[in-house]
Amino acid sequence: MSLNKTIDAVTNRIIERSRATRDPYMERMRAAAEKGPARAHLSCSNQAHAYAGAGADQSALATEKAPNLGIVTTYNDMLSAHQPFERYPDLIRKAARDAGATAQVAGGVPAMCDGVTQGEAGMELSLFSRDVIAMAAGVALSHNTFDAAVFLGVCDKIVPGLVIAAQSFGHLPAVFLPAGPMTSGLPNDEKAEVRKKFAAGEVGRDALMAAEMAAYHGPGTCTFYGTANTNQMLMEFMGLHLPGASFVNPNTPLRDALTIAGAQRALSLTALGNAYTPTCDILDEKAFVNGIVGLNATGGSTNLLIHLVAMARAGGIILDWEDFAELSDVTPLLARVYPNGLADVNHFHAAGGLGYMIGSLLDDGLLHPDTKTVAGEGLARYTQEPKLKDDVLVWEDGAGETLNDKILRPASDPFQSTGGLKRMTGNLGTSVMKVSAVAEEHRIVEAPARVFHDQNEVKEAFKNGEFTGDVVVIVRFQGPKANGMPELHSLTPLLSILQGRGQKVALVTDGRMSGASGKVPAAIHVSPEALDGGPIARVRDGDLVRVDAVAGTLDVPGVDLATRESATADLSANEAGTGRELFAVFRRAVGSADTGATVF
Repeated sequence: MSLNKTIDAVTNRIIERSRATRDPYMERMRAAAEKGPARAHLSCSNQAHAYAGAGADQSALATEKAPNLGIVTTYNDMLSAHQPFERYPDLIRKAARDAGATAQVAGGVPAMCDGVTQGEAGMELSLFSRDVIAMAAGVALSHNTFDAAVFLGVCDKIVPGLVIAAQSFGHLPAVFLPAGPMTSGLPNDEKAEVRKKFAAGEVGRDALMAAEMAAYHGPGTCTFYGTANTNQMLMEFMGLHLPGASFVNPNTPLRDALTIAGAQRALSLTALGNAYTPTCDILDEKAFVNGIVGLNATGGSTNLLIHLVAMARAGGIILDWEDFAELSDVTPLLARVYPNGLADVNHFHAAGGLGYMIGSLLDDGLLHPDTKTVAGEGLARYTQEPKLKDDVLVWEDGAGETLNDKILRPASDPFQSTGGLKRMTGNLGTSVMKVSAVAEEHRIVEAPARVFHDQNEVKEAFKNGEFTGDVVVIVRFQGPKANGMPELHSLTPLLSILQGRGQKVALVTDGRMSGASGKVPAAIHVSPEALDGGPIARVRDGDLVRVDAVAGTLDVPGVDLATRESATADLSANEAGTGRELFAVFRRAVGSADTGATVF
């Protein structure tokens, strides 16, 4: 089928909008590539420092004839998703030697877990950690001794940070190597129910802890469809994973085989061979459009409306939220994965997964088929799935039809005709909402505002029984400049309780929600933020606020907010403690959410 007209038009608009920044970026990448293998330009002393600890690989490195693979790892054993990476360097070094090449760990970069910091001061470092990761990975590759790179990362800000770094070294080929999801534990809906009961005081902390430990129980990514698993989807849709690599469980023979194959594939794409495929050629405007289509088709994390903008800008590509909105209007929702359903990502993968979804979207003309990928072919290659046969990794055609239409459907028979994300505009500013998990009867809320400057104030009001009627909860001074734009996911259980009581309820904030944003309508990432003079700073208690995810509007009807004085907030408590004092320069320099909330 021919390419959808809206997909084509949005892509061409992005190309034209980006020309002034994309062309110079590509010129820099071409100039870097023309210098040839980086090690050839280093002095003998420089090289000796780089190879001194390489043991048996010293001779191969010194000859400069075989490619050298840089490993950028986000390993730590506090993140369940990243714990499996402990074994990867040994696997990769052996894979390189078997291919007649070498591999070195270029550097380790920080990786924090939002699941640990939800509702805590550490969450105020979370968004900024993305740019720290990008800079740290840049330092790792700055030694300039590598012909290609593999990036080991999975979770929320981590993959976007690594992609930004990969773009900065876009003349190098790069393959992203995931760890895969943990096996299924306590179903997500049962875990959520226990959280609500705890918030309502119906069960104790012992029951809550037991439920959480049964849900998060082993190595691998959390199994709900939040930001981490949305990242993995994007890496396939955008061609940086091997086909079918995203959702294979950790520490299995197939997972190890994909890790080895990914490392060897990266080596085969260097400028020393005949299949040179630099990252800058893969991550073009078409690849980002494919990623946005995937985001909408899966009902993915709202965090990616910030991260994709930042990732694209690192390669000179300018995205805006209008692009996301127009693509959402023509992208059907094909998946129901928690919180947009009861299934987890293991169930989704078993039902046909990303391979089936990519095939269906290609058949309907909703993806660019001709993008470059690390697999060396167009996107149709990603309809195949990896298998081990007699200990040999092969790819075979994936499921030709969904194996569970309650989880995964074709584009011809979707769960809904438009995507899972909505851009909203009005006299309160511009925001986004994840609508895929919000029931239709909750997508329009018009109710009096209750205004807060801190999420803990909301919790106190709830405990005090102050939410007795319909309400739009406004939580402001939560943007990147104010306090690093923390996720406010810890408000979800109590807001869900209000909704469950029959109250109309919505959240409006210049902060973020988790990638697991659920059944309560939440207009988030409101821009401009309150500290930047945004109209959200002029809302008052009792103002009638209309949150309309059908029309895509966010308003205080009948009120000229521009005539009011902006509220102020005492943010001194956010300036120090838990490392926050180290990030003052980030808070001063960061851009707005709709431009990627980046310091670059």
